[in-house]
Amino acid sequence: MNARGSAPTTSAALVLAGRSAAPGLAAGRIARIAGPKVAARAPSAAGDPAAEAARLAAAVAAALAALEALAAAAEGDAADILAFQVAMLADDALTEGAFAAVASGAPAETGWSAALDAEIEGYAAADDEYFRARAADLADIRDRVLSRLSGAEDAPPPAGAILVGDDLTPSKFLAADWSAGGGIVLAAGSPASHVAMLARARGVPMVVGVGDVGAAADGAEALLDGDAGTLTLSPGDAEQAAFHARRDAAAVAGAAAETLRFRPAVTADGEPVRVHVNLADPEELAGLDPAQCDGVGLVRTEFLFHAGRGLPDEAAQLAVYRRILAWAAGRPVTFRTLDAGGDKPIPGLTIDGESNPFLGLRGLRLSLAYPDVFRTQLRALCRAAVDGHARVMLPMVTVPAELAAAAVMLDSVVADLAAENLPHRRPPLGIMVEVPAAALAAESFAADFYSIGSNDLTQYTMAAARDVGAVAHLCDAGSPAVLRLVAATVEAAAARGVEVSLCGDAAADPALVPLLLGAGLRSLSVAPVAVARTKAAIAGFSRHPPP
Repeated sequence: MNARGSAPTTSAALVLAGRSAAPGLAAGRIARIAGPKVAARAPSAAGDPAAEAARLAAAVAAALAALEALAAAAEGDAADILAFQVAMLADDALTEGAFAAVASGAPAETGWSAALDAEIEGYAAADDEYFRARAADLADIRDRVLSRLSGAEDAPPPAGAILVGDDLTPSKFLAADWSAGGGIVLAAGSPASHVAMLARARGVPMVVGVGDVGAAADGAEALLDGDAGTLTLSPGDAEQAAFHARRDAAAVAGAAAETLRFRPAVTADGEPVRVHVNLADPEELAGLDPAQCDGVGLVRTEFLFHAGRGLPDEAAQLAVYRRILAWAAGRPVTFRTLDAGGDKPIPGLTIDGESNPFLGLRGLRLSLAYPDVFRTQLRALCRAAVDGHARVMLPMVTVPAELAAAAVMLDSVVADLAAENLPHRRPPLGIMVEVPAAALAAESFAADFYSIGSNDLTQYTMAAARDVGAVAHLCDAGSPAVLRLVAATVEAAAARGVEVSLCGDAAADPALVPLLLGAGLRSLSVAPVAVARTKAAIAGFSRHPPP
């Protein structure tokens, strides 16, 4: 008998299999991911182009304001993605075709759809993978404006629902309420996509690459296994019981991991491992106890440069850096200098229309090309360094000459601050190892420390973009090739007597932690939400497992 006193149900369950993009288990009802609810509308009776232009302008302004509000509340990669959409929608070049069509007598909906569909088609057909990936951003922008034109905006999905569809945009992910659970199942997608990274950071189970999701009816009960990469539809009593037993066991394991949150991380052999946190915005510090970590392994300073805010001056940067150092209470804080370019454009700074932005002027390359912007950031960091244990880390370093050029600029900044009688300290200067060329020749870099950026190192090593579903199986940080580069960097650091750590998604994956420790790493940096489970994975690692 089941819990309601009736006979056990006969299972007619259908299991859809894909790839795990974010771990975890969720039970709930299906909520289909739909496009915008656009009401059909004929041209205005008077055919007034001015009235249609006013409607379109109001819809664009409303969509832009909503995106700006989402971007202001977002953090890290989410904020970067939304900032890109803000910059696109604010660019007159994107909207001028639609307004031209309206001026010729087209309704606002027709003009906007035609103009944006043409832009999307052009991006989707581009030879460069970066521009093909931006087609999804343009589709998101198109749908937001169409929804506002129709006055039939999509309501957010029910709390606790399992969202199922072809794709999910970052803005829709951020608009959902995940506090009551729920998960995501996509017909396509990639475990290395931006939405997957957001899901892992927020503990939302996610499965991608399922294929045909037509059988997942809206409102139907389902069980999502983000660990195994499956979605079970119409589960019977047996499936329900087994699933809830697993979820209970996972809850017990999670509670056990939580007991380690404020303890030093130690392997089963008794080796200490430092666990730091990654910060994407100072607002993350609210309610975050520094006692759970050994410091901050990565501060993504891009939040200071988001679209609409302009370039931050020295005083604004100094205030933020001091705030983070004060929170750390003497623990080391590693500030990554501006890592713009690639999938993180900054209007007025990064280059529009680069044929391949991921292989173009990004990271340190961009900073060296804009020395005034770079010097301002270095000045603020040197002045903040007197208030705590600050370290400066350079992104996207490829050859030793780049590090040398940055060191010369840092020395010049220190000399200027001394001449101005401003309190300052020259912080240690390290590099991110995220380019295979740097990993293979790490010993030739005169860096004070190394930090391995697993996300970019993986995609550059495997020649597989992290947001392209068709090659997602190749973008694997546990690949022997990637692990060899990690081990080579660890060996170079040991030979030079400097510290080496790893930041990025790989450090927060319990399945990858043993591989990273096996490669010699003893310092990891993860999102705050992953501290406990990372320490639990460390506690289960033994260099000499029992026979």
